[in-house]
Amino acid sequence: MQREHYTPLNLVPIVADSCAVEDAAYARKVTADSPAVDVMTDLRLVAAATIGPDLPLPAATQSMIQRGVRSLFVVDDTHAMLGLLCADQVLGEAPVKIATARGIPQAELTARDLMVAADRVEAVDMDDVMRSEVGHIAATLKRSGRHHLLVVQRDAAGKASVRGVFSATQIARQLGISMPSGTIAQTFADIEAALVA
Repeated sequence: MQREHYTPLNLVPIVADSCAVEDAAYARKVTADSPAVDVMTDLRLVAAATIGPDLPLPAATQSMIQRGVRSLFVVDDTHAMLGLLCADQVLGEAPVKIATARGIPQAELTARDLMVAADRVEAVDMDDVMRSEVGHIAATLKRSGRHHLLVVQRDAAGKASVRGVFSATQIARQLGISMPSGTIAQTFADIEAALVA
């Protein structure tokens, strides 16, 4: 039922130099003992970064840059997950090797050519996440050697959907550490140091 009349809210002035802009990623500092959900990107609240499987690789790379993400969900027309495309795959040696092996220019490669197929992507269950802390997530990411970890949730019928994403970059940011420009091992060494501090 739609209301016929909505009363406007009162407008208040913003005074220069006395009003800060909040940034949830920075304002919400965490520790190793903080609830894991505090560092999870909840896809019920934030739109998932998705692309189609036939998107050319240069366009997929540009999509990552424009969205400020390091991974994209590759989905079909029904929004079913086909795979995951990560910056490491796009920016690494894989495009050169695949293009060379096929005898085609790199620009002709698509997201499908470099994505990790959905049946090869591992995830954690939302029920486990709800009982976990940031330290558990950092340890899981480190053990897997990945920058990202998906969170799945099942409905009453048992059908799974991706509910969230953990990112080593996001965790580091919320721990208040600057992200190193080195390897995943260096990233986790910095995260571990922050967790025990």
